[in-house]
Amino acid sequence: MTVGLAFHPEAAVTISTMPAPSATVRREEFYERIAPQRMAPLWTRIKSLVPKEPTPIGVPHRWGYADVRPFLMESATLISAEEAERRVLILENPALVGQSQIASTIYAGLQLIMPGEVAPAHRHTQSALRFVLEGSGAYTAVDGEKTLMEPGDFVITPSWTWHHHGNDSAGPMIWVDGLDIPMVAAFNSTFREDHREAKADVTRPDGDALARYGMGLLPIDYRARSLNSPIFNYPYRRTREALATLARTGDPDSHHGYLMRYVNPLDGGWAMPTLATMIRLLPKGFATRSYRSSDSMIFVGVEGRATVSVAGQSLPLSPRDVVVVPGWIGYTLAADEESVVFGFSDRVAQEKLGIFREARQ
Repeated sequence: MTVGLAFHPEAAVTISTMPAPSATVRREEFYERIAPQRMAPLWTRIKSLVPKEPTPIGVPHRWGYADVRPFLMESATLISAEEAERRVLILENPALVGQSQIASTIYAGLQLIMPGEVAPAHRHTQSALRFVLEGSGAYTAVDGEKTLMEPGDFVITPSWTWHHHGNDSAGPMIWVDGLDIPMVAAFNSTFREDHREAKADVTRPDGDALARYGMGLLPIDYRARSLNSPIFNYPYRRTREALATLARTGDPDSHHGYLMRYVNPLDGGWAMPTLATMIRLLPKGFATRSYRSSDSMIFVGVEGRATVSVAGQSLPLSPRDVVVVPGWIGYTLAADEESVVFGFSDRVAQEKLGIFREARQ
């Protein structure tokens, strides 16, 4: 027996003319349904997550020392080094307001310690550098050794080492602080501890680290305790002599001038594990060719007068001025006088991760 099916022409018309949901509508509906599962489609985000090249984070900026020093000195009338713990004015990138960052992975500030003051001892997982701008005879004590600081000295505070600062001189002492605070925060590995006393114990004589590790010699059975250089004060007088010798023996690099990096004598690598530190000499009238790299660079003027040309701006760089150039923005340096420039960046961390890139033009 054959069963007949009723045919309704109006139903056929209705079915055939009903539009199928568009791919866009179906996809959007799908995205809404997976959202409560805390899932999202990579294909809608892949170009922003993995772009063709970096989008610079932050903007180039200059802090003229003559402009900012009065504010730093005024801060000493408002709060003591002991009360502040560290009396520092943060150098904050104009595009990163409120984030306490000079660049995407780097914190920087200007620290002041007045005669007779002590900035109390503490330790933290962040690595810190000090580059001395002004004053003579104040000290920092790091991991049991005290060292006097002079302008142009580069001083390291390795991760998780007790340290405090003091000023037994007759004048103010000012330096640039550079730390990997944002980098460590990205790993959620920030720890700190306050010392029970204002001053940490000093157990070794002044100059001990430089004598043991900074003369091309090492104690026969020395074993590294950290990834930092065992030298924690690189005196400027020695650095300047090295630059002068280099300038007498060859031509400057067309993109860098006479550029040298501070090294760990144990392995010849960078002096710090996360922050690359370097210093360069630019002969009078010398101008570098355009250069850009994936690391964000902070320049500090030491001697002479130079200009950083970046993103259509000409930023003067005189002694004690600070200039930041975010990663992957091209720049040039030109020296009106023979100039020395200190610099630090996150290059060493990028190199260890295999992601550092540079472009020379």
